[in-house]
Amino acid sequence: MRMQTVFDYMDTYELKFCEVLNRGCRRWTIRKFFAAISRLGDGIFWYALMLLLPLMYGSAALAASLHMAFVGATGFALYKYLKEHLVRQRPYITRGTLTLGTAPLDVYSFPSGHTLHAVSFTLIALSYFPKLGWILIPFATLVALSRVILGLHYPTDVLAGALIGALLARLSFVLVA
Repeated sequence: MRMQTVFDYMDTYELKFCEVLNRGCRRWTIRKFFAAISRLGDGIFWYALMLLLPLMYGSAALAASLHMAFVGATGFALYKYLKEHLVRQRPYITRGTLTLGTAPLDVYSFPSGHTLHAVSFTLIALSYFPKLGWILIPFATLVALSRVILGLHYPTDVLAGALIGALLARLSFVLVA
């Protein structure tokens, strides 16, 4: 079975869930909140964290920041490759029933790069600094939710991004050890 056929089949089942979550975009405050979360998840939040960790925790945190940067670059290359080869269009493109909540970075949706990075960076940062969980876990969760609420991803895009991000983080610890 062709990958596009698989995506078409999945899209049919995921559309209702996408429509329910995307209704939030009709409210200006919800749309702006999740658009801001998504924008921070583009990298701003994570780059700031990588720069702030050594300032907050000293030179020992430099390893954590470099670890995150390495996994971030690897994740970027991987998700770009997957998007270009799997070519699942974003739900707002294929389904006219969804409201686009913010400008997309590209045309394709599978997997969610935002979620991939949110999960991998969170897992890496928490392995070095568990006390940051109170901010990183809710933020990563909001980034993942924002992608579906804003009409940019199907739930399986987000799930795949989370799984790939967790796998990359886990593999990076094997390489670091």
